[in-house]
Amino acid sequence: MSGLEIRELECFLALSEELHFGRAAERLYVSQSRISQLLRALEGRIGARLLDRTSRRVRLTPLGERFLAELRPAYDALYGAVEGARGEARGLTGVLRVGFQGAADERVMGALAAFRERHPGCEPETVEIPMADPFGAVRGGEVDAAIVCLPVEEPDLVLGPVFSRQRQTLVVRAGHAFAGRGAVDAEELAGCPLVAPSDPAPRYWREFMAPPVTPGGRPIPDGPRVRTLQEGLTAVAAGRGGMLLCAPTAEYHGRRDITFVPVEGLPESTLGLVWRRGGETARIRALREAVAELCGPPSRVPHPRRTGLSGGRPDPLQRPVVDHRDALLAEDVAGLR
Repeated sequence: MSGLEIRELECFLALSEELHFGRAAERLYVSQSRISQLLRALEGRIGARLLDRTSRRVRLTPLGERFLAELRPAYDALYGAVEGARGEARGLTGVLRVGFQGAADERVMGALAAFRERHPGCEPETVEIPMADPFGAVRGGEVDAAIVCLPVEEPDLVLGPVFSRQRQTLVVRAGHAFAGRGAVDAEELAGCPLVAPSDPAPRYWREFMAPPVTPGGRPIPDGPRVRTLQEGLTAVAAGRGGMLLCAPTAEYHGRRDITFVPVEGLPESTLGLVWRRGGETARIRALREAVAELCGPPSRVPHPRRTGLSGGRPDPLQRPVVDHRDALLAEDVAGLR
């Protein structure tokens, strides 16, 4: 069997599924004459016909059917071995730990599902990170990357795709004076203490989550400092203050003892993907691509020196049955010829 070419096997597999020389040629991006040539070469090696073909139809011979039954799993295993080695070489194996705050909404989970489908050798794992330390898990290596609320002004972190611009919502206890209203103006926050993240969250980040003054400059009373979102919601339910959240997070954490009121006049809440500067890997690049593609159109990054974006679109690494991408396999296993 010296000189066996992978392309001959691909030709036979395509023909066995299409049962049509023209469609098989289109599928492999070659001419019909090339399909005939490859089939003749394979049948010559075997010493018998694998397909019966007439001007009206193409069908497998009994030998062809047995050969197909044995070839398909062997071909799939070979393809999988090459793709597995390629993924390992690119770092697309193992576990990708992704931090999130509050709630990983449907778009984020959709991006992770797409990542898993494209890179089956690498399993994304979600890790909730506390409000009081939005960047610590990334710095400490507990997660590979994190989806956090902006702003991000950390020189040791890279800010990647920015997405999910959402109106801010005030969470108050049921029965609060604001409860049941269609919206509140940001200036009215001067009469509502705001629950805020505690240390070690940076001051600029805490002040975005719980601004000390209204847009017009009126002081906003301090509410309790909390480490986690659940601590904050519990403080709100106890009547100790209100809490600002983006609308999707507020809706996700709905409960009977609190209610949500849209706030007019505040900057939108926005999410971004961050990772350690100098620590970008093939897995992070693939995640960045999935988030940028599936979580919304690209947004302007607040500070250009912190974008760190470079490089092109990663290979999808999706295994087809047999199509033109199988030509890559022929190149990768050329040494078998």
